[in-house]
Order: sequence, then structure tokens, then C-alpha cells
Amino acid sequence: MLCQSIVMDPNEKQHLYDLTLGAIRELIEAETDPIAVMATVVCELHHRFDWFDWTGFYRVVSPGLMKVGPYQGPHGCLEISFDRGVCGAAARLRRTQIVPDVRAFPGYIACSSSTRSEIVVPVLTPQDELVAVLDIDSDQPDAFSEVDRINLETLCRMVGRVG
Repeated sequence: MLCQSIVMDPNEKQHLYDLTLGAIRELIEAETDPIAVMATVVCELHHRFDWFDWTGFYRVVSPGLMKVGPYQGPHGCLEISFDRGVCGAAARLRRTQIVPDVRAFPGYIACSSSTRSEIVVPVLTPQDELVAVLDIDSDQPDAFSEVDRINLETLCRMVGRVG
């Protein structure tokens, strides 16, 4: 089930997330490999929400540095430090970042010139260790809402349990 537009009733959007999170939960339930879990999550999200133009994880590989993990969409940046861009802010602050207009974000990293809005959600283990961020870009402005934030944070808690 694809959603064809970001202009949708919040209840419809929530219903789509309910279906998506249910499917992901079933797919990753017994999986213990974090890369397999991330790849599955990215695939499900990218193909269910057609305004998600780049969907992927940046994995923490050393203090203050992330490298691209499983993703779908055009090429992403290969590495991002915690002091740069929206992904870096989410990692550094350990808090979801919703950016309605990336051109207005100080220090924005333009991995793709077509990106207009972005949401980045930290992935934390149950021990509160940051292991990755989930980065979703859209070519449409103001594509992400509180409905996205709440559901993607729930999803990232599921991913963090595999960590």
C-alpha cells in the first residue's frame, strides 16, 4: 500500500504507519543482525511512502563519526560527522530533527540537490548507546509532521533493541 501524497488526513497517515510498523515488527521479530534489520526497515519505509526520496541509516563507526548504512534512493554521503548537518545534529543532541526547509538549516549538507525537507531520528540501544540515525529526505517541502516523528521514533526503538 503506497501513499501517493503527503497531503493526507493525519488519521490516514497514522493508519499507514500502523500497517507499516506491524509489517516491520513481523519481519524483524527474530532477527539479531542489526544490518539486516536496518535494510528491512529501509526497504519497507521507502516503498510504502512515495514521498520518501532517500531513506537510510547512518551508523556510528567511531566517536563523532557516522558512515552510510543500508539505504534506498540516490547515492548518499559516505560519512557525516556529528558536527555537520541535520544528521550530525540528531546524533549530537540525541533528538529527532524535523526540517521543513533544508535550505534554511544552518550547515545543511546537500547530498542531493533535490532534497527540500528532512527528518532524522536517533537510534539508541536499551543501554542508551547511540548506534545510528535514521535519515529520510523528501523532494517536497514540509513533508514531515508529528505523526512521522512519533512513529519513526517508535520504529527506531525497535531497531535499537537489536543495536
